[in-house]
Amino acid sequence: MNANEILDREFLEIRAKLLDVAAAFDRLERADGSVESDPRMQLLKTAAKLNATDSDHNLSRAEKMQMLFSRQYDPEWIKSFDLSQRG
Repeated sequence: MNANEILDREFLEIRAKLLDVAAAFDRLERADGSVESDPRMQLLKTAAKLNATDSDHNLSRAEKMQMLFSRQYDPEWIKSFDLSQRG
């Protein structure tokens, strides 16, 4: 499919998802208290900005987003999750 065909097919779904995200940010903003210092809120804001920027030649938006929400690789992950004793 070309870009126009993909846009035709996915426009309404993408629009709905963006509206959902905007509504969630609005709910957080209007709620009592503040989550501005919560690291999760900072991740969400970074993700929203990342989504609004053009992709570069090295990584797609989806790859950047996945990396943003992923743990750093730990070569000792089996020990960290106490999986070394399982067969």
